[in-house]
Amino acid sequence: MHVGIEHYLILSAVLFSIGLYGALAKRNAVVILMCIELMLNAVNIALVAFSRYLVPDVVQLTGQVFAIFIMTVAAAEAAVGLAIIIAIYRSRKNVDVEQADLMKG
Repeated sequence: MHVGIEHYLILSAVLFSIGLYGALAKRNAVVILMCIELMLNAVNIALVAFSRYLVPDVVQLTGQVFAIFIMTVAAAEAAVGLAIIIAIYRSRKNVDVEQADLMKG
């Protein structure tokens, strides 16, 4: 069986949909961050698949380079997001995003 670009794009769409549902439906901030990471990884899969299958003869690493940039931004986002969540938990003893109204004064 030949694995084509359609398989990678279906996988990417399913992962992105799961991440989007989790980010919109969940109330725990840690779970929301994990779902955002899942969505970024789905985009990485799509970028690398497009890079591999749309220009197969030329050795261009455009999709892979974009994927590395996205992973770098995702790591920074995770570090900053977790630091904010830890600060909220220390002050409120809860990480529910519905009750995280620290900026309201």
